Amino acid sequence: MADEENIMQETIVDGNMNGNILIAPDVVATVAALAAADVKGIANMGGGRAEGFVEMLGRKSTTKGVKVEIVENAATIDLFAVVEYGVYIGEVAREVQRKVKEAVETMTGLKCAAVNVNIQGVTFPQKEE
Repeated sequence: MADEENIMQETIVDGNMNGNILIAPDVVATVAALAAADVKGIANMGGGRAEGFVEMLGRKSTTKGVKVEIVENAATIDLFAVVEYGVYIGEVAREVQRKVKEAVETMTGLKCAAVNVNIQGVTFPQKEE
């Protein structure tokens, strides 16, 4: 049943005489999560209760902290992140928006209607003993 839902949510990026190219929202979410995690100042990607529960079961989620909605070949991406203490949050968030937009548009061919960055917390450096 979950596979059927995923297939229903796939988006046709290119239709031609050879067939269609379909991209699932999870693919876009993975690209976005990797691009965001690569930005200096991002400590980790946040997540909701469901993602925390999945991790407790021992499964890593590559789409942790990312929600994607695709409408008419345009993606709206919501990112939930935790930043490192001492960084300028606005600058880090703008860099996340830029890198995610660039990665998603380059790798998938979809346009980014919006990249919304939600900062959920701040991590502090660990004290060395």
